Amino acid sequence: MSDVTNETTTTPALQLLASGVDFTVLLSPTRRGARLARLLTVAELGSRGLPTESAAQVVAELAANAALHGRVPGRSFRLRVRAVDAPDLLRVEVSDTRNERAPEAVSPPQPPAADAESGRGLLLVAALSERWGVTYGPPPCKTVWAEVPLRTGAGLTGSRSAATRWPATSRA
Repeated sequence: MSDVTNETTTTPALQLLASGVDFTVLLSPTRRGARLARLLTVAELGSRGLPTESAAQVVAELAANAALHGRVPGRSFRLRVRAVDAPDLLRVEVSDTRNERAPEAVSPPQPPAADAESGRGLLLVAALSERWGVTYGPPPCKTVWAEVPLRTGAGLTGSRSAATRWPATSRA
């Protein structure tokens, strides 16, 4: 007689929906605040047994952009990480108070010169996410968001074609 076990394996999508991931935090628009955004995301997702690598990289890039390009003295930026209705997707949102300094909705983002020391962040966000974009409002705010797949192996390519991963823009 063979030993048969009825084990139920929990996929990241089921873990995500069951755990009800939805956390928000206000952080200072500094390099320290951007680093803390990444660390908090890793801690929150890790505590729920969810994969953290792609989400942490996307949070790091969007938070660094908020600290560098969206900084207004005395104003914080807001990080929100939540489950979305689509299976295996985690939505990362970073809001700041500089809507006049939004990323250009260029399809696809243009790579910087080979010797440039910056300008690759949104290329990474586009590569690691299913979709990303910018939502405006209420004035003077903007939110840069990305939907990050949690599937193992989805990594740098996403499951959609490159044409559908480039920025979406909306006004509130």
